[in-house]
Amino acid sequence: MTKPKVLITRRWPDSVEQKLQQLFDVSLNLDDHPMSAQELSAALQEYDAVCPSVCDSLPAEIINTPNKRCRILGNFGVGYNHIDVNAAREQGIAVSNTPGVLTESTADIAMTLLLMSARRGAEGDRLVRSGGCSGWCPTQMMSSDVTGATLGLIGFGRIAQAMARKAHFGFGMRILFYKPTPADPEDISRYHAQACASLEELLPQCDYVSLHCPGGADTRHIINARTLSLMKPSAHLINSARGDVVDSQALIDALTAGKIAGAGLDVYENEPRLHPGFLALENVTLLPHLGSATIATRTAMGEKVLANLQAFFTGQPLPDRVA
Repeated sequence: MTKPKVLITRRWPDSVEQKLQQLFDVSLNLDDHPMSAQELSAALQEYDAVCPSVCDSLPAEIINTPNKRCRILGNFGVGYNHIDVNAAREQGIAVSNTPGVLTESTADIAMTLLLMSARRGAEGDRLVRSGGCSGWCPTQMMSSDVTGATLGLIGFGRIAQAMARKAHFGFGMRILFYKPTPADPEDISRYHAQACASLEELLPQCDYVSLHCPGGADTRHIINARTLSLMKPSAHLINSARGDVVDSQALIDALTAGKIAGAGLDVYENEPRLHPGFLALENVTLLPHLGSATIATRTAMGEKVLANLQAFFTGQPLPDRVA
């Protein structure tokens, strides 16, 4: 029996690539380069399955490529706003994702960013490396307390709740959140959280605001000049969700003018093309999209894609179907 042809658009952990090669006729992106629109379009014509990552943009014009062979997009990631799922559905292409396995690692990065921004960790690292550290001084690089501070969460799904647990039980933080749809009362009680009816209610109360909402048209630029103006001048913004939920220019302006104290970012609008304005700022911590980047998590994500491909090609329901 001929094995289905599968393209992996970026390199995955070795153990998962080996399993895929045992089950399918797999092509790997050996030099791990970001694939162009032309390459992705050609892949849809050549392969039975294409397994993209968050850096692979698949809008309708690519999904609608003529003479397609591809029948499933096995997305390596939980977010899928880089794929036009409506176009995929119309074209009869299944789409799966990898929920549930990256919750803790992504929440860990959000907490890392919060601590680094609060305590000026990246700035301190740069100071030491530049040779500018002259020794301890009572007023050197004074920063903000985390323990006992108020954390506001935009979104209250798995990752936000993991963040709430770490922050509340680890650092004694007060937890507020905004979610446009009702949250489970048991989840609210579990993390001693308090729901806010709007961003206007949430933002002025928070010392730290952490984003945990999906990307897409409904949340694009939910953090903008107006919402940033609602935050305390001493507050910090943390984004480990999706880059397009923050208006980059508005955030740069707010950080430059001191309208908020700092920011910690793991994701960026128009990623990987970072807005150059961030590079001139000392009060922003920048990470290269490390949210799920642990060995165990990335392996589990690959295993999720593998399970969805196996189900699809044996005629079983997809465990993680999104379209």
